[in-house]
Amino acid sequence: MKHYLKKLEDQVHNRAFSPALSDFEGASYTYADLAIKMATLHAFFREAGIKKGDKIALVARNSARWAIFFLAANTYEAVIVPILPNFTPGGAMQLIHHSDSVLLITDSDIWKSLDRERLPLLKGVLDAREDRLLWGSPEYKVAWENRTSAFNKEYPDGLDPMKVEYHSNMDGLAIINYTSGTSGDPKGVMLSFGAMSDIVEYCQQHISNQPEAIVSMLPLAHIYGLAMEFIYPCCTGYQICFLGKTPSPSLLMKAMQQVRPSLIITVPMVMEKVYTTWVRPMLNSRSGKLLSSVPGVRMSFYKSIGEKVLSNFGGRVRTIIIGGAPLNWKVEVAFRKISLPYAVGYGMTEACPLLAFEMPSGYVAGSCGKPIHEIRIESSDPERVPGEIQSRGPNITLGYYKNPAADEAAHTEDGWFRTGDLGVMDEAGNIFIRGRIKALILNSSGQNIYPEEVEQVLSNDPIVEESVVLSRDGKIVALVYPHADAVVGTNEEQQNQMAAEIRSRANAQLPKFSQIFYVELVDLPFERTAKGSIKRHLYK
Repeated sequence: MKHYLKKLEDQVHNRAFSPALSDFEGASYTYADLAIKMATLHAFFREAGIKKGDKIALVARNSARWAIFFLAANTYEAVIVPILPNFTPGGAMQLIHHSDSVLLITDSDIWKSLDRERLPLLKGVLDAREDRLLWGSPEYKVAWENRTSAFNKEYPDGLDPMKVEYHSNMDGLAIINYTSGTSGDPKGVMLSFGAMSDIVEYCQQHISNQPEAIVSMLPLAHIYGLAMEFIYPCCTGYQICFLGKTPSPSLLMKAMQQVRPSLIITVPMVMEKVYTTWVRPMLNSRSGKLLSSVPGVRMSFYKSIGEKVLSNFGGRVRTIIIGGAPLNWKVEVAFRKISLPYAVGYGMTEACPLLAFEMPSGYVAGSCGKPIHEIRIESSDPERVPGEIQSRGPNITLGYYKNPAADEAAHTEDGWFRTGDLGVMDEAGNIFIRGRIKALILNSSGQNIYPEEVEQVLSNDPIVEESVVLSRDGKIVALVYPHADAVVGTNEEQQNQMAAEIRSRANAQLPKFSQIFYVELVDLPFERTAKGSIKRHLYK
């Protein structure tokens, strides 16, 4: 297996003057530009006394410069600590301090919201948007002023892209990625250079190893977006266009039309918007219902819808990878009908992030692919009885930073990593997620109830936008956020009747032991994590 930074090195050598990173309708950098920017930052790091293994926190919105800062720390063998920019100031400061970061790279408005007195280990702060030091110790200020002269001293004839060489340390700590997941308890997941190298190798072997184009829309501070939309494409020679924020449908379509990507990495929330905005109106139109009812016309009609969706994505998309959370079943059924080339993967931060995947040609609907390394189901009958999904492989975390108790709890006695997810695996190796162990409901008769399975039934209801199923006083309760057009102009009595009808329709499809006792309509969409999973711990 080749180190991913050695693969990046190859791109700098072979594609020096090809576009590498760009902001949508903004700055653009070639692979040679990237190498020069990183070498200049290395000069600053050395002048400032930053050592290999020192921690550098990166708390900023997505941009090409974000990517450059990340790779500069990575290639220097510092430990990069990407933190979501939408954390509260208190939350961000807690993670910066907990990580022992000596340098912070952030947006100026975020820095203004932080209290330097609560960050005693910090020695300097760089602006993520401009070439300036926002704050620094005397040594850091001198180092910043001297960075260009230090670079020129090291490269008196300028940096030759053909002579760029990056380290190949596989075992060292590369990233500390803090995640709250759905538990509400942030933990610093430690990922090695070897773990990221493994994922890049897998993606190049199974997805694409050709330099093409991609639009980056996911949070880079989350390992899914970081590995799949940035590191893997960059090490493969892609041109990566960063949107910089969560895209509206109009912005996304504009970017797709201009960039014309061949690969889309996304989350269910985005694809569910594609379904409600583009696919469902065509399927449910008067002409659509007529055409889909004619046997000789039905398939070509469905195919034309799929072609329109791909045309809206720029016309060159061959693969759509969906991850981070389960895909709504009725959306998946629609995508299968229109032959959209999608697949749903499975992973977590601790797996950098992939645990399972399958390309669209071999993907089984409702599954999340096949294991990329070893996976076992801790069950008496792994094909039929859900059990905990456990994994091991070179991509699994080194542990949790300064949290040995969490390390111990995350592994079995024989060394397998506990995912906390419940699932089954069919004879062909396809994995089907049934839910989270923490979300499992045990009824009074000892029967296991998987909230996600009840939610899947609710998702097929024409009124239900999304739902959360939980237990109250031993009873199954469904919190339902309805489609906006279903409740407009309704009064309380009508909404109570609507809730009762949702309950009745769902219970007609559910076994007796998991019948819904009560449906409660909620006014706002459920809060989600950066990867799109509902924050279940917030709802009781």
